[in-house]
Amino acid sequence: MKAMRIGRVALGGTAGLAGMSLAWLAAAATPAGAPTAADFSRCAGCHSTQAGQNKIGPSLAGVFGRTSGSVPGYNYSAALKNAHLTWDAQTLDKFLQNPGGLVHGTKMFATVPNADTRQRIIAYLKSLPPQAAANQ
Repeated sequence: MKAMRIGRVALGGTAGLAGMSLAWLAAAATPAGAPTAADFSRCAGCHSTQAGQNKIGPSLAGVFGRTSGSVPGYNYSAALKNAHLTWDAQTLDKFLQNPGGLVHGTKMFATVPNADTRQRIIAYLKSLPPQAAANQ
């Protein structure tokens, strides 16, 4: 039997797709440079991409160019409020890799150790339409 190719993954003819999640299939079929909501899925439990919708963490709508600790209605740690960071690709990369290392005392506890994963999350956040931040 011939191998079936999905994105960068080759599956043997007898391999089944039953055990694969749809998010994995979408990520496998997406070019490496094109961010998707699946890239953000690990963050979505705590963060929303909808303006004004805070969860355990603040909304990340319009995060690029925003000052740390500035989303209305979210109760930030004093550390993040006083950090006065501007969220750009470099700052987000450092923060996602080690939040407490960049801002000692932040409430953010999750880390993203893999550089490629961080870059995909950052690219997804940057790809969100600017009007998503208009309601903040």
